[in-house]
Amino acid sequence: MKEEERCMMAATMATAGESGGNQRKEEERAKDFGNRCHFLPLAILYPKSVLDISSTLKHVFEIGTRTDLTVAARGNGHSLEGQSQAYQGLVINMKSLQELEMKFKIEELSYVDVSAGELWINVLHESLKLGLAPKSWTDYLHLTVGGTLSNAGISGQAFKHGPQINNVYQLEVVTGKGEVITCSEEQNADLFHGVLGGLGQFGIITKARIALETAPKQVKWIRVLYSDFATFSNDQENLISSQNTFDYIEGFVIINSTGLLNNWRSTFNPKDPLLASNFSSEGRVLFCLEVAKYFNPEDTYSTDQKSPTLNSSIEFMSPR
Repeated sequence: MKEEERCMMAATMATAGESGGNQRKEEERAKDFGNRCHFLPLAILYPKSVLDISSTLKHVFEIGTRTDLTVAARGNGHSLEGQSQAYQGLVINMKSLQELEMKFKIEELSYVDVSAGELWINVLHESLKLGLAPKSWTDYLHLTVGGTLSNAGISGQAFKHGPQINNVYQLEVVTGKGEVITCSEEQNADLFHGVLGGLGQFGIITKARIALETAPKQVKWIRVLYSDFATFSNDQENLISSQNTFDYIEGFVIINSTGLLNNWRSTFNPKDPLLASNFSSEGRVLFCLEVAKYFNPEDTYSTDQKSPTLNSSIEFMSPR
């Protein structure tokens, strides 16, 4: 990049809010959750408005082929292969984009309009105040809305509602040319579908309209363990395909070296400590199914009566 172009970029950074140009902050933006790639950026943008992002990208676009400057949007940096980094480029800190307060619409199809830099945990807290919740989640909620929508947002509800990108009504996107475009299934549909799960390659999400549903008031939560992967995966498929099944089904791997029951809530009845104490898991690779069923106290039948059962076809581990 030529010297005058560097000066123009520095001026753009200065108009966008915080400076963020010191070495420590640049080094922080050269890391992510995967801890495999470390690309030091040229500059960091701390936008206070969508216009800050739009004007910056428009400037980069107008420079054109005279530079190989790259741009990466960064939320909480939970990318695995350096996707939220930009070597000698520009990193946009999306968490500083806080111009939009959450706006809820409660009707037959309820939703919330939220900044892409907002954390999902905050969306949950505000939604619950109104008795609502998003339909699909990620396991870790301290992630930005724009970050997970740029991937997929997969969780234990995905088998029922699809990933988070399937539960979005509308987006505001800043394109590579710096244009601010509203898109949905009916409006600019190509951009809408390209950006959702597009890893930031088709534009930067700045606002999202998230679908909401009535939040459950009660949850029955169960974890069951397996030592055999084939049995584990077969049981997971059976539960997902069953008609009377759970609302949340997710599987994961546990590499246990300290004793599972020392620090992990088990499926054993707490009134039967002898049964739990007979369970030995040290040093083993285990597989776990985590399932949950949602209820409301005013339902006619009790939680136990209405809960799906882990029937005889489910072959999870028993204590030995």
